[in-house]
Amino acid sequence: MNEFVEATKASPARTELKRYGPEQQVLARLELSGPQRRLPAQHAGIDVHGDGSTAPYVGRIRRRPLDPGAGEDAVTVVRRALLGSSGIVSPQ
Repeated sequence: MNEFVEATKASPARTELKRYGPEQQVLARLELSGPQRRLPAQHAGIDVHGDGSTAPYVGRIRRRPLDPGAGEDAVTVVRRALLGSSGIVSPQ
């Protein structure tokens, strides 16, 4: 992954009208959906940007960014959001 981050920093994407920096480019995306196979009820994921930062979100078409709490990483934030909306009790 570090190779991709360095390559993105070296050559930012640009169009005819705008230049996109590494912090604006999505390098990789992890998407989760379920628990149903057809028409899943929940959608969430994590975007990895070109500068190596992560952005957790919920939703599919209208993504809502999730704010991490103190000391939380992106995976923990997504897990908390999904468990909170499903009514499932998290194992400790």
